[in-house]
Amino acid sequence: MRTFSLKGHVAMLGANTMWGLMAPIAKMVMAAGIVSPLLMTNFRILGAALLFWTASLFAPYEKVPPRDLLLLAGAAMLGILFNQGCYVFGVGFTSPGEASIITTTMPLWVMVFAAVILGEPITLKKIGGILLGASGALILVLGASKTGMKGDNPTLGDILVLTAQLSYALYLTFYRNFIKKYSVFTLMKWMFTFASIAILCVSVGEWSRVRWSEFTSREVMGVGYVVFFATFLAYICIMIGQKNLRPTLVGMYNYVQPIVASCVGIWLGLDSFNFGKVIAVVLIFSGVFLVTISKAAPQPSAAGHSGRSA
Repeated sequence: MRTFSLKGHVAMLGANTMWGLMAPIAKMVMAAGIVSPLLMTNFRILGAALLFWTASLFAPYEKVPPRDLLLLAGAAMLGILFNQGCYVFGVGFTSPGEASIITTTMPLWVMVFAAVILGEPITLKKIGGILLGASGALILVLGASKTGMKGDNPTLGDILVLTAQLSYALYLTFYRNFIKKYSVFTLMKWMFTFASIAILCVSVGEWSRVRWSEFTSREVMGVGYVVFFATFLAYICIMIGQKNLRPTLVGMYNYVQPIVASCVGIWLGLDSFNFGKVIAVVLIFSGVFLVTISKAAPQPSAAGHSGRSA
């Protein structure tokens, strides 16, 4: 029987709360035209790399062999570069509401990939949990769509946001067991380093076009939030959650993001509290509960490394 991991659940709740705030904040910053989607992605990846290398100086040193560095490079492409890059670009072209709707598909992709790659059983509880969570998320997102900012190219933006979800679902599935070998800071400093190298190769010219003198406190604070909270702290939480929870359950916490967005809308006076929102929250957390108690994949034998999820 799988034990309940409070640490894993709290970590995932924290990460998705910070991510839930990121879409409207990033959209607000990029709307002024000073920070492009590519520049925002650069800030996010390079800033996090610097923070993780700094933090690693205060953590025990871990030697990573060349083979594992290669695996971490692949993890960086799926879990950081394609995920973050496609998402930020997508939000820049579409509305935060549409982006939030598309993020509700991520747990479904995780469930499918985990079944095919890790042997995680697709159970009625998992399917029911995902449907409940998706229903609650859609109630929140569709109810707030009238207040959302619009996009210049919604079709392209939606495709990019979907690509981000597929990329992250693959990352959660492929690297479920590998990440247990190293500490959070060792994993993240190398992953963000590889992602930084890749993003710089395609964005060197972007830095020469930055209008630094036009930056206001809004841009500085918005970028600071995205880098420190929605990337550095959120990825620490994600690693903790991924080490303690199954991939499908990790993906289910995506449904927390519309709750956060709705709460922010109510706080700012852009939305109102109603009974439908209560129903939506109940549906989301009921879905998380169903996936929590669903059947997991068989434990790998001690004799070998099977790659199957615990």
